[in-house]
Amino acid sequence: MKTAFKIILYSFLLFIGHTVWSQQTVIDSLKRVYKVAKTDTAKVNIYNQLAFELKESYTDSSFYYASKAEVFARKIKYNDGLANAAINKGNANIIVGDYPEAKKQFAKAKAIFESLLKDDEDNKTYIYGLARCYSSLGVIFSQEGNYYESLDNYQNGLKLYQKINNKVSISKSYNNIGIIYKSRGNNAKALEYFKKALKIQEEIGEQTMPVTLTNIGVIYFEDNKLPQAYSYYSKAEKLFKTIENTRGSALLQNYWGDYYIKKSEPAKAEAYYKKALEMYQSIQNKFGASLALYNLGTLYFNQGKYAQAMPLASQSLEYANEIGALDQIYHSEKLVSDLYNIQNQPDLALQHYKNYVIARDSLNTMESTKKFDRAEMDFEYQKKEALFQEKNKRQNLLLVFSIVGTLLVIGLIFLLINRQQVKRRLTLQKEVAEYEQKALHLQMNPHFVFNCLGSISSFIVQNGTDSALKYLSKFSKLMRLTLEYSKDPLIPIDKEIESLQNYLELEQLRFHDKFDFRIASSEKVEFNMGLPPLLIQPFVENAILHGLVPKEGNGVIYVDFDVENGQLVCTISDNGIGITKSAAIKENSMKAHKSMALEITRKRLEIMEATISKSAQIDIRELEENNTVVGTRVTLRLPIQYIQ
Repeated sequence: MKTAFKIILYSFLLFIGHTVWSQQTVIDSLKRVYKVAKTDTAKVNIYNQLAFELKESYTDSSFYYASKAEVFARKIKYNDGLANAAINKGNANIIVGDYPEAKKQFAKAKAIFESLLKDDEDNKTYIYGLARCYSSLGVIFSQEGNYYESLDNYQNGLKLYQKINNKVSISKSYNNIGIIYKSRGNNAKALEYFKKALKIQEEIGEQTMPVTLTNIGVIYFEDNKLPQAYSYYSKAEKLFKTIENTRGSALLQNYWGDYYIKKSEPAKAEAYYKKALEMYQSIQNKFGASLALYNLGTLYFNQGKYAQAMPLASQSLEYANEIGALDQIYHSEKLVSDLYNIQNQPDLALQHYKNYVIARDSLNTMESTKKFDRAEMDFEYQKKEALFQEKNKRQNLLLVFSIVGTLLVIGLIFLLINRQQVKRRLTLQKEVAEYEQKALHLQMNPHFVFNCLGSISSFIVQNGTDSALKYLSKFSKLMRLTLEYSKDPLIPIDKEIESLQNYLELEQLRFHDKFDFRIASSEKVEFNMGLPPLLIQPFVENAILHGLVPKEGNGVIYVDFDVENGQLVCTISDNGIGITKSAAIKENSMKAHKSMALEITRKRLEIMEATISKSAQIDIRELEENNTVVGTRVTLRLPIQYIQ
């Protein structure tokens, strides 16, 4: 989480970090032009440009000129100028950490540009202004730790920049999207976007190039490729000296500090952290200052300099709370708690630890990846859809010139009628399959609950009511998960893993740790992949009851998720007594009963195949070594489906 906090700082750098070689020269020039400006619209534009130029160095002045532009623009009903004034005020609010007010300003500008585009949809100025709104909102959401909303806004902005071929802004958008992937731990995807950005920046000589170089250096640093990280950091530092970008340079100092911590050179790390703090405070950036203070406090804490660490940690926490930076609140609360604990102040240590837990739980709540992955899919889909529509448009033009009008009308009418009939028939077939699938799912729910209740009954008899309380607690959590997702046709992979984890822990309690288990998911499995609920559990149950319980000694169950040949592969394997011996025991048992789970599961897979027209197979076989049965493996090969 700490790395995510630092990396999203660059979102802001990339969008509003458009620096100039001599800012004061530009400002003086604008003031001279204003004196001879004859129209009110020209004055509004100059005020907005002054607000833009002053936003980083003189935030109060930026507010002043943006407010002047707003007043003039409203007076003359100049909506373009009014929207740009709102953007400038929003950017100034970001710098001082007032995110709620910044959101209001960007929402206001966004509404104005959308209204203007209704009457002039190809106006590049309006398209650029709307793109800036999306990108600025992406900055705020990233700094708040809401990466899903941030990615969605960055992608919307990117599409608009691509529409007008604004390469400078396209490169910044690529970089910002890379930052989001980086914050989500997908370094490979992040590096791909960073290099796209760097290629454009090298082509056009864009001054945000040192930001991109730093981002690439961070990737190599986290992959423990320190020589490459040093190389990119050094290139970035050299370029930062040629431009005015205090914020970018400050964050690079933080990264240098981290680098020297890893190199076990704390004196150099301390110097860089102090330099970063000084830079952030010079531009009144509480977001970055909170991070620098935390880094220094952590350094002193690790050196046993607790008296020096405490004021830094407290100040970091104060800044983080002021701007609502949840990720930094999480880290700073923990550091303050640890310091109070060492100083024998348990009450204060406990209070801050509770705050740390609250922040941690809030961050965990935001960890759902459904919206994040859905935004990515929507972006890729819309790109393909746009290409398809363009191709279809050309084909229709050729058709118009090649077919006589009367025949075209008749053909179109016939085609529409035929397609409507086919669509109606396919819809009915799909609905029948879905209802049949739901009916089988409804059979599966009571079967699962019945088995779980039976397990509880056995556990209470064997262990007494006191031990059963822990079992019942886990069972209630499992039931909540089951009921929450049983109404949906698909359950996210991470929730399926969580359910299996709970169920296996229940069975471990029931059978006195007679077996161990491991659940694993490969890197190929994406967060928003899904599978039907209660599809895996029956096989895990069979592995326990019929494979491991009859076995002498302890056993192991492995549940693995992977992607092979365009299919989601779920494997359940155990080192139990095997299918043949289990069947023989069951045959001789007075308690033998007909199992519904396997039959229902096979039918569910058949309906899945019919519904989505993709293959779904199940394979159950014994495992052998030297002609001796050593367990059972169940392999489910399912079509890849995504949570909508």
